Amino acid sequence: MNPAKPGETPRTPWIVGVSGASGTPYAAAVLRALLDAGESVDLVVSRASRLTLLDETGIAFRDAHWRDDLREWLARGADGKPDVFDADLDGVRYWGAGDLAAGPSSGSYPAKGMLIVPASTACVAGVALGLSKDLLQRAASVTLKERRPLVVAVRETPLNGQTLRHLVALDDLGASVVPASPGFYAGATHIQDLVDFVAGRVLDAAGVGHGLYRRWKGGLGAGSRTT
Repeated sequence: MNPAKPGETPRTPWIVGVSGASGTPYAAAVLRALLDAGESVDLVVSRASRLTLLDETGIAFRDAHWRDDLREWLARGADGKPDVFDADLDGVRYWGAGDLAAGPSSGSYPAKGMLIVPASTACVAGVALGLSKDLLQRAASVTLKERRPLVVAVRETPLNGQTLRHLVALDDLGASVVPASPGFYAGATHIQDLVDFVAGRVLDAAGVGHGLYRRWKGGLGAGSRTT
């Protein structure tokens, strides 16, 4: 991409990392909402997440064809139906997980912050320990050292003591830990509603506006299907 010209606002993306945990619809919902909000996105898809994506959607995510594969992925609903959504990918830049010379590997690369969704326990451990085995972990470490927002949407159950300690360490480092735990008070009637709730809470933690779920306003029974 061309650098900003004098007087232009430089591109400052959100980095979105997708790890190998189950929950690829969460990542798709976050990506769609960021693009709908007019945000730029730098995408990092881990090697393990490609296996999960293939298993959950049937989509083989390929570096050489990432734009076509991403478009197919983001068009798919949480129930697996194709061509449910439209997404404009003009604001997306893709970096290979093995590219440790990529922009997000450096603190001098402009970014608003990073969202890891879903985050596996292996990813949580690597980030908490400051490892950089791939670009996803390196970008997360850079985000923390530069004091930028880092949101970790952990998707695992049950959680053992070791993972809980890693999550506490991330919280101590300034990251926001957002478990992929759907809420039901927003009146969900479809699996997409539950996915969007989690995606919305991830974006709330990052301070990005969206309209993915109905917010609590203090009225009991507001989420009931019969009211």
